[in-house]
Amino acid sequence: MNTSSELKKQLELYLPRQTRAAEETVAVGDVLGRLLPMGSILALYGELGSGKTHLVKGIARALGIAPESVSSPTFTLVHEYTGPVGTLYHMDLYRLKHPEEFEAIGYEDYFYGPGITVIEWPERVEAYLPPHTLSLELTHCGEDCRLIRLKT
Repeated sequence: MNTSSELKKQLELYLPRQTRAAEETVAVGDVLGRLLPMGSILALYGELGSGKTHLVKGIARALGIAPESVSSPTFTLVHEYTGPVGTLYHMDLYRLKHPEEFEAIGYEDYFYGPGITVIEWPERVEAYLPPHTLSLELTHCGEDCRLIRLKT
């Protein structure tokens, strides 16, 4: 199992990455999903359309989950996908209005569960993120171009 510092070193070697198509973003997610040990929490920062959900599709693919089954859980806050390699907890907090809503979903079960937890719009719950959370930033870098990098 990767320690936090070893994982961060691996990610620093791989990132930043530019992608120019959805499938390229999925491919970056696939690599990340193979690097992330179970129990990881990944916070994805980025504006609408920056490729966050496509990155999650790639992480799902790395866990043996069909990428096409992954959709943004905007109205349910969390989708849970189980594959042969592990479980993916996909949170989209875009519509979260109050921290109490986050508490009500039992976030601790996801944060300290056996799978990989990926959070879109984590800025809405930053006070709840554990210290071992890895943060990525996805930004537009031109027409059809996305930049994926570690957030510092």
